[in-house]
Order: sequence, then structure tokens, then C-alpha cells
Amino acid sequence: MSIITELNNRYATKLFDSSKKISEADMDILLEAIRLSPSSYGFQPYKVLIVEDPKIRAELRTAAYGQSQITDASAILVFSVKYEADEKTADEFISVVSQARNVSVENLAPYGDMIKGTLSSLSAEQLETWVSKQAYIALGFGLVASAVLGIDSCPMEGFSSDEFDRILDLKKLGLKSKIVLAVGYRSAEDNYQHLPKVRYSKEDFFIKY
Repeated sequence: MSIITELNNRYATKLFDSSKKISEADMDILLEAIRLSPSSYGFQPYKVLIVEDPKIRAELRTAAYGQSQITDASAILVFSVKYEADEKTADEFISVVSQARNVSVENLAPYGDMIKGTLSSLSAEQLETWVSKQAYIALGFGLVASAVLGIDSCPMEGFSSDEFDRILDLKKLGLKSKIVLAVGYRSAEDNYQHLPKVRYSKEDFFIKY
């Protein structure tokens, strides 16, 4: 299958060719794939920041311990979670559902109450863990979509979230940066592309009952 070929070809790109940019058409497809990723309740308790501005990315690179992907990739996507998701957030989501499915907000009240019940039952730490899990599902969709499109990528956790939040002024949006996806095209000088992919065998990885 083509998708298996593409997934075998993908790797966590360490060196990007800064002269190569993702076309607007491919970027639109990639972002739409991420937008369509599933989340618990369909709630999508996160936002994806598309950072292309060179000056901002230069600052972010410092906060990412100098990693070149931050400035050399065609773009970086910063997956940021709604760490204070509450009843207001749930009501906003129910309004979106109401419009999309042409169902009254009143009829959706039980669904909204279920979401609010989940949110209210979680401690601040549990809530951040829960919303982060949803963002990582979207990240996975981004990685697969990139591979299918022939776009190279690198998921990155090695950065100061506090510094990213400050530089991007995320606090005012009620967001906290969690993980970065750098996307673009590999440099010919990135030797990691020539290394064999290391994964456990099917026999060792899967457990069948």
C-alpha cells in the first residue's frame, strides 16, 4: 500500500532545506487533515498555531535550545491546549454543534451537560492531561497526512513551554503550548534519512487474544 511506503519513508527530520517551501495547496490539505482529527466528544480542546514569521521563529528557536528545525522548516505548527476548559468552553462548542447539525441548543443540553460533567470532575492536572491527549491525536493525523503528501516532518517536545507561551502571548488566549510539528522538506545533508527504520517486529509488537 502506498501509505505504508510513505510511512516507511518518513522520519523525524533533523535538518530541513530552508529554501524549499510547502505549496499553499498542500499546506491547506495538511491543515484540513489535522482539523478533521477525532477528539473526545468532538470537543477539540486545543488550537494549532501556524508560525511562519522569521522573527518570531528566531525567538522560538532560542526557546527550543537552538534546534534548527524551528527556523529552517517551511513552517512550524504549535499544538496548544485549552488548559482552563470550562462550562463556557463547553457552551461555545455546543453552539458550534447546533449550527453544524441544525439542532437547537436546548435539544443538545444533555450532551452539553455530559461534557460539563467530565470537565468539572477533573482536577487542573487531570484536565491538562486530558486536553493534551486530544492534541496528540491531532498531531498523529498531522504526521500521517504529511507523509502521504510527501512532506517531511519532525514532532518536537524539546522546548520551553513557558517561553513559547510568552513569545506567542498564549496566556491571553487561555492556551498552553504542548508540542511542535515542524514541516517542510529534508536537507540532503541530513544523514538520519539514510538510517534504517527501527521498530519492534510484528511478533513482538502485537499481542493477539
